[in-house]
Amino acid sequence: MSDAPVYNIDPAVFWKDPYPDLKRMRAEQPISFVPQLGATLITRRDDIFENEKKIEIFSSDQPNGLMTKLMGQNMMRKDGAPHRAERKATFPVWSPATVKAVWKAAFEDFTRETLDEIAPLGRADMVREIAMRISGEALKVITGLTNMSWQEMDRVSQGMIDGCANYRGDAAVEANCHDCTASIDRHIDEMIPKLTAEPDSSLLSIQLQAGFSEAQYRANVKLAISGGQNEPRDAIAGLVWALLTHPDQLQMVLEGKVSWLDAFHEYVRWIAPIGMSPRRIAREHRLEGVTLEPDDLVFFMFGSGNRDESQFARPDVFDITQDARAAIPFGAGPHFCAGAAASRCLIADVALPMIFERLKGLRLDGETGFGGWAFRGPLNMPVAWETALA
Repeated sequence: MSDAPVYNIDPAVFWKDPYPDLKRMRAEQPISFVPQLGATLITRRDDIFENEKKIEIFSSDQPNGLMTKLMGQNMMRKDGAPHRAERKATFPVWSPATVKAVWKAAFEDFTRETLDEIAPLGRADMVREIAMRISGEALKVITGLTNMSWQEMDRVSQGMIDGCANYRGDAAVEANCHDCTASIDRHIDEMIPKLTAEPDSSLLSIQLQAGFSEAQYRANVKLAISGGQNEPRDAIAGLVWALLTHPDQLQMVLEGKVSWLDAFHEYVRWIAPIGMSPRRIAREHRLEGVTLEPDDLVFFMFGSGNRDESQFARPDVFDITQDARAAIPFGAGPHFCAGAAASRCLIADVALPMIFERLKGLRLDGETGFGGWAFRGPLNMPVAWETALA
């Protein structure tokens, strides 16, 4: 175990709002061992940015990690040549060119369909009835699992997220995660004959075309679902909430003074949907006076680095006018989020502009609750808007 100074948390409080504890760690002991999580947390932006690239020390290969045990060894849990080979082979799925030529039109179609169905109602839960559906439909086409409902896509994604963050060893959470991965496997089995006969640009199809093993393509589809549903879902709903609670900044975007993309970048800095990424220490290493031992579990705390006082003028507030370029919501090393271009397109180019255009007079209609530290976003968000009958 590392000799980092110990920092104790109340897990329930940390889940509800991790930022006060992370702020104190950055100020007093930026590398801290948190016994409740069984891990050493690295909380300052530059330490994360510099060390995430050192894969010979901070390894993503974690045979005993929760993600590998529950979902199989995907490309994010590999380093060096094996990681590069799988990432290169799947690049046609995520490339900016594919996003522009293939996925953007699909994003627009199902977002329009979603909003057309819900607009006459005049009210909804932004998380569960709008953002969740848009994100799930996007993931269906990108993964190739078009036989899965958007509701099931969200269920299996959340089940795997909960499983990968189950550092307290809750048996019920683990059992639910296994049920979710089994569902994904069944949907993969159903789609293989179709995608073999009619290949497309989806992740499952591209992997089949590239000759990936069964273990590889199953693990990578599960990886895409585990991170590819919650991040857009939480960023869509969260950014809507941030703009509605900062009407002056919403007006700046609507007037074209600041872009939707700038608003997106500031939101994922302020409330990072993916708050941390785990690593295994491959060999003894000294960092900022702390000795990290082989097989220590380390968390790169992206959500903390994105609020580093040394990097941002107003780190604890949502301000679309501040410079957010130092933020690392998608990571900083060779495991930088492969789906970043698709996420930006879905959220900043499609979902947010269409939501505010279609739902006239959009406003909050009740309390919005947030939760999570490894993955963070709004849990519920009642909203209302004007209808033709109003």
